[in-house]
Amino acid sequence: MPETVQDLLDRKGSECHTIGPDDTVYEAVRRMDAADVGALMVVEGGRLLGVVSERDYARKIVLKGRSSKETPVRIIMTRRLVKVRPTQSLAECAQLMTARGIRHLPVVRRGRLLGVLSIRDLLSASDLAGLMLAAVGAPPG
Repeated sequence: MPETVQDLLDRKGSECHTIGPDDTVYEAVRRMDAADVGALMVVEGGRLLGVVSERDYARKIVLKGRSSKETPVRIIMTRRLVKVRPTQSLAECAQLMTARGIRHLPVVRRGRLLGVLSIRDLLSASDLAGLMLAAVGAPPG
């Protein structure tokens, strides 16, 4: 049976680093640094609104000459999210990440954020070769 997102969350834990949409980008970068993560889920009232990443910071603050201490996260966060369910296979996640060029997948059930799957998590998964083959659409073996 293929390994699922829930299997991986059970192993790694479901800790999810979040920030509010009205917090500053500076605070977001500070939290990412403290947690050694590349993205934070943007949550308000228990609802997932978006994701803010180091990439968002570099492209939407640094390159545009904005102030991270004055810009709220909602201005630069990515709103159109690709989400996964806990029952999906890790191979499906690898395919989504490859096809969409994304590094973080929020795991959601009934609108509730359960955790985040990162490309780093997939790279440490038990069947790395199988995931890589699935991501490029090649049959295993």
